[in-house]
Amino acid sequence: MEVQLTNRQQHILWATVRHYIATAEPVGSKALVEEYDLGVSSATIRNVMGVLEKSGLLYQPHASAGRVPSDSGYRIYVDQLITPSLRSRSVSQGSGAETLGREVEVALQKHLQWEDRSLETLLQGAAQILATLSGCISLITMPQTTTALLRHLQLVQIEAGRIMLIVVTDGYETHSKLMDLSPTPEETQRDSEVIDRELQIVSNFLNTHLRGRSLLELANLNWSELDQEFQRYGEFLKNSVAELTRRTLAPTATQIMVRGVSEVLRQPEFSQLQQVQTIIHLLEEEQDQLWRLIFEEPEPEDGGKSKVTVRIGTENPLEPIRTCTLISSNYRRGSIPVGSVGVLGPTRLDYESAIAVVASAADYLSEAFSYFNP
Repeated sequence: MEVQLTNRQQHILWATVRHYIATAEPVGSKALVEEYDLGVSSATIRNVMGVLEKSGLLYQPHASAGRVPSDSGYRIYVDQLITPSLRSRSVSQGSGAETLGREVEVALQKHLQWEDRSLETLLQGAAQILATLSGCISLITMPQTTTALLRHLQLVQIEAGRIMLIVVTDGYETHSKLMDLSPTPEETQRDSEVIDRELQIVSNFLNTHLRGRSLLELANLNWSELDQEFQRYGEFLKNSVAELTRRTLAPTATQIMVRGVSEVLRQPEFSQLQQVQTIIHLLEEEQDQLWRLIFEEPEPEDGGKSKVTVRIGTENPLEPIRTCTLISSNYRRGSIPVGSVGVLGPTRLDYESAIAVVASAADYLSEAFSYFNP
């Protein structure tokens, strides 16, 4: 259920979350009056905090304590009250998150020269830098290594205006995609046999130039380079091959680089030994479960980048981390996601900075990965 907050309620929720993130202590109205310029009395703040508690956004750990943000409170904080936006990955000018994002880029560029390193060494170094700057457990998956190669491609006219692309890989797996190709008024009068011959010529042309290349390469080809007479097939081929590539290269779990565990587990949220043991067991023995969670592909954004995904507390389906926040984003080869970057920490997390760190690291690795063969 969506909660509608007034500007005053939003401001007090923002201040409460910020203060709790900084202190790890339940927040009272007096602390907010002293630390933030809210322009209202302590009594008014107490009343608003009471409303926020009834809405499920704050709670009291015990009767005499101040308030603590709930998972729902953090969710509104992340979605509505901070930058960068999860939709645009933009960072407000002059914000601490923007500064930290630049620090990540500078640190990665300074300490990691990908031209002189193996891919594994690059990712290990990136994971350590990410853990150091974020104060969280950093998680970077090794890239996908499956490279299906094109054995044969065929364009077939199914009916007027409908064409099927059939792709056969080197493993003799067959994949197909049916799409509409809206004809121009002149083309509606063309003989079906003429279109069939044209499609065969295009198929022969593509097989000659593309056979033996990986599907990742095909997804990133500049289809506008087709001969002028075949231009009308360019967008169809581009969209079809990109979708078939995503379908064909079904991701398989790979190793996760993990750094920063000891520092994070010293935080007060991890004071119980049993909780620490379950998290470590997940990180060491059940990486396949964690991998499926952080490599889950969100909707792509403009420019082919993936937005940063934030899972807070009980939003995590894995029981060992249901008291944690997991922030992740994919790094890519061209437009195809091949791995993920993430940080794992307590729900009492500096979200704005952590989002900026993950976004910057993912962008850096996407750039770096273009230097390595798929």
